[in-house]
Amino acid sequence: MKPTLLILAAGMGSRYGGIKQLDQFGPQGETIIDYSLFDAIRGGFGKVVFIVREDIKDEVEATFAPKLQGKIEYDFAIQGIQSYVPEDLGVVDRAKPWGTGHAMLCAQEHTHTPFAVINADDFYGRESFATMARFLEQNTDDTQHAMIAYELRRTLSANGTVSRGVCIVNDSGNLSSVVERTKIFEDLGNIYFEEDEILTELPAKTPVSMNFWGFKPSVFPITQSLFESYARANLTTPKAEFFIPLVVTHMIFKDLGRCRVFGSESDWFGVTYPEDKPTVQAALQVLHEAGEYPDRLWD
Repeated sequence: MKPTLLILAAGMGSRYGGIKQLDQFGPQGETIIDYSLFDAIRGGFGKVVFIVREDIKDEVEATFAPKLQGKIEYDFAIQGIQSYVPEDLGVVDRAKPWGTGHAMLCAQEHTHTPFAVINADDFYGRESFATMARFLEQNTDDTQHAMIAYELRRTLSANGTVSRGVCIVNDSGNLSSVVERTKIFEDLGNIYFEEDEILTELPAKTPVSMNFWGFKPSVFPITQSLFESYARANLTTPKAEFFIPLVVTHMIFKDLGRCRVFGSESDWFGVTYPEDKPTVQAALQVLHEAGEYPDRLWD
C-alpha cells in the first residue's frame, strides 16, 4: 500500500500572528501546504491526513478538498486538548494543544499504513518526499523508522531565533540522538543556541530535524503509552509540549526501534515570523520560473 502523509496543521501561529497554514505564498496564491501536497502526490504517497484544531477544520477542508478530489485520498484528524489524555486526569487546563507528538497520536485512527509526518508551514522540496515515500514502501522492518535531515545553516531565519532538532548520526546512518534547541540564531557568520543564558556554537552543517519523519504504525502504541505518562507528569504545566523527538529518543534508548537519517539536497524554507514571508515568496517564484512547478499547481 502507498504510504500516508500526516500534515501538522493545528498550530496556533503565535509568533506569526495568524493562521500561517492557510496564508498565501505562491505566485497564484498557493499555500506552503499546496506544495507539500503536490510533491507528495508525485512522490508516491497515497493518502493525506490533515491534523487540525476543531475551529479551523472547515476552513482547511474548504481550501484543500476541491484540489485533492480524484488525485489522492484525504482525511482529517482533530487534535483536541483532551485527546488521549487519561480519563482519570479530568479536564486539563491548557490553552494550546500538547505538541507535535500528541498531534501525530491524534491521527492514529486515520492511519493504517507506514506514514510520514511534516509541518504545515515548512517547504521541504520534491526530492525529500520521493526519498521518504520510497523508504516507507520498500522497507518492511516494523522497527525501522526514518527522518529527513537538513543542514542547520540552510534552516535559519534572518528575523529571529528558531527551534530545531539537533541530531547526532551514528556510523550506520541511524539517529543516535535528537535534542530540541529552541533559541538558535546566527551572529557574524557563526551559529549559536542559547540555553539558561549560555551560548553554545553549532557547526553550520549540523544535521537538524525539520519535523519530516517517517514511521511504521508500530510507533503508535509506543507514543500513546509515553504520552499518557507525559500528561500525568505535566498536568500542571500548561506550556509543556510533547514533541516527536521525545518519542524517537525514547525508542532509541529503550531499543524499541531505529531511525534512519536521510540527508536532503532540497532547499528548505519556512515561516516563523511575518518578516519571513517575502523570502518564501521569492524562493517559490524562482522554483516556478525554473520549471520545478507548473504555473498553476492544480490545473
